[in-house]
Amino acid sequence: MLSLDELAQRVREEQVETVILAFSDHYGRLLGKRFAAEYFGAEVAQRGSHACNYLLTTDMEMEPVPGYRFANWERGYGDFHLVPDLNTLRLASWLEKSALVLADVEDEETHQPVSVAPRSILRRQLAAAGDLGYSVNAASELEYYLYRDSYQEAAAKGYARLQASGWYLEDYHLLQGTREEGFTAAARRHLARSGIPVESSKGEWGLGQHEINIRYADLLTMADRHSIMKQCLKEIADAQGASLTFMAKPYAGQAGSSCHIHLSLFTGGSNAFAGERAMGPVAGSDVFRWFLGGWLARLPELTVFYAPTVNSYKRYEDGSWAPTRIAWSYDNRTAGFRVVGRGESLRIECRVPGADCNPYLAYAAALASGLDGIRNQIEPPEMFSGDSYAAGHLPRVPHTLEQATDNFVNSEFAAASFGAPVVEHYGHFFRSESESFRTAVTDWERARYFEQI
Repeated sequence: MLSLDELAQRVREEQVETVILAFSDHYGRLLGKRFAAEYFGAEVAQRGSHACNYLLTTDMEMEPVPGYRFANWERGYGDFHLVPDLNTLRLASWLEKSALVLADVEDEETHQPVSVAPRSILRRQLAAAGDLGYSVNAASELEYYLYRDSYQEAAAKGYARLQASGWYLEDYHLLQGTREEGFTAAARRHLARSGIPVESSKGEWGLGQHEINIRYADLLTMADRHSIMKQCLKEIADAQGASLTFMAKPYAGQAGSSCHIHLSLFTGGSNAFAGERAMGPVAGSDVFRWFLGGWLARLPELTVFYAPTVNSYKRYEDGSWAPTRIAWSYDNRTAGFRVVGRGESLRIECRVPGADCNPYLAYAAALASGLDGIRNQIEPPEMFSGDSYAAGHLPRVPHTLEQATDNFVNSEFAAASFGAPVVEHYGHFFRSESESFRTAVTDWERARYFEQI
């Protein structure tokens, strides 16, 4: 991590020449600009910069999508203001002579936070937690698939028949992991040198699937680390002539890639979840119980923030390590919510989000749900024991993006938590994503119908 003075010193010593100013779009991708380091220090650090507001209305191909109230052709697609959060200024160790800083997105005229910007949405929920006297700690466990094909080669192949970096299941398998150390060791090293402390890495349950775990932090810092980690890993892979994907389900028959999120509330420096009330093998506080109850109760209404793409829902298969049922248990990986730790380490792990989630939106959804549980003292259901995949009586995670979007746009809770303009904006975003898929002709359709129909 860098202060402005430290950045200036590195600029004078010609260690840093470029500063990247970045912000999150709806998909969780980092967008932004590169500045000459001297100019950033003299101008941008104090005054910020600008970007076209169409960037919060585009599809994945960067085409402006009509129908948004926030920005459109009629309003001329003006600018919004990018305000560097200097607490996030750091070396981008994996890039040559570069630093990176994340920005908050503000209205160009009022300089108020743009309500539909992902980081603004999370900041609003953190303020709500602060009003109740809580700080929040969290961690993301991100999984991905690594391929020996470059991104350009993968695109030329239509992303079919790619060569996975491993050729048999490598969950905790050290030999397979060794074969990927050329990438994984570089990732661990550059993350650590860029202000993102790493705990461990390990093989996962797919061919070429891996996971790097980074140190937990306060909620906003963790969301920032999550975003930067994804950018870092993609760019390291690109530099090595390889590719990786955070798709939730890149190929049928393979394990999906998840983003298990761990969360706990703190007050006065102590874990507010810790307590003496027994819930099966768990002893926790009323705050813990109500937060868990709210998170479970509101999951169907906010699933789009955990599973934001059409592909996200291909991951929810019974017996696949991805949850299909909305239930909680203690240290049980079949349940959507897995409670782990004890006392000061007690936390809730939600296993519903995929690796394709936008961390700012996923964490905002989790926090809004849990705080609602505290305010309304929502009791969780009884702890589930056993194989939740076989428990037909338990409520299911929504099946499709369309179903989850309907739940979201019709949710009074979502409107109250995030504001009606945010719900309208993201409802349009998710429905546009669904419509893009509905009108696409897929390889599956050609393989099935080309000759036989």
